[in-house]
Amino acid sequence: MSLFDSTMLQNSPQVSHPSQDCLSFPQSLTEKYRPRLLTEFVGLEKPKRFLQNLAANPKSINLLFRGPSGTGKTTAALALAEAIPAELHHIPSQECTLERIQRVRQTCQYFPAEGKRFHLVLGDEADQMTNAAQIALLSKLDSTDAAPNTIWVFTCNDTERLEPRFLSRCKVLDFSSYGMADEASCLLQRLWFAEGGRSDNAPNFARIVKDAKNNVRAAINALETELMML
Repeated sequence: MSLFDSTMLQNSPQVSHPSQDCLSFPQSLTEKYRPRLLTEFVGLEKPKRFLQNLAANPKSINLLFRGPSGTGKTTAALALAEAIPAELHHIPSQECTLERIQRVRQTCQYFPAEGKRFHLVLGDEADQMTNAAQIALLSKLDSTDAAPNTIWVFTCNDTERLEPRFLSRCKVLDFSSYGMADEASCLLQRLWFAEGGRSDNAPNFARIVKDAKNNVRAAINALETELMML
């Protein structure tokens, strides 16, 4: 008989059946400690200053966040939407198609949701967009067919696959991991002790950051692996 035989479980008075809603599914450390405020990001002094000024005085603008994976490009866009606050329209990687762009553009023609000041369209991994999608965006990113009170934010690792005409319509913010090592090491140390680690078994935080090539997300994932081996 199976240990999970449904008849046995139903007839046993000792087995309770809690609602699935009561079960706890702990978050990963990368999600638990994901920055919610622009001031909480490690490094990125210039992008943070730019975005804080934009949040204080929002305007329609097209932004391209360029930089290596794990430097906080998508998370910074989410934090910007919270800071404005703006109604978020998130287009995940591989879904930035001509049809999706048309639907989002139509939505942005109307007033944002109650309590929001702007629309913010976030397109992840813009370098994976189809050529048709890039061409369709040209008029939407300039005065020809621009949506009112709308901020467009695109993320990418590099710009080699992006149309020059598309690039000319965006202000590029570079998210660099350069000079991030010390701050990232301090962050790992804080997370280690916050999650129950001890001084006598602490890993080499600087080494973790170096092995992750200053990719903060990868470094936090490596720290979580260390914590799970305690």
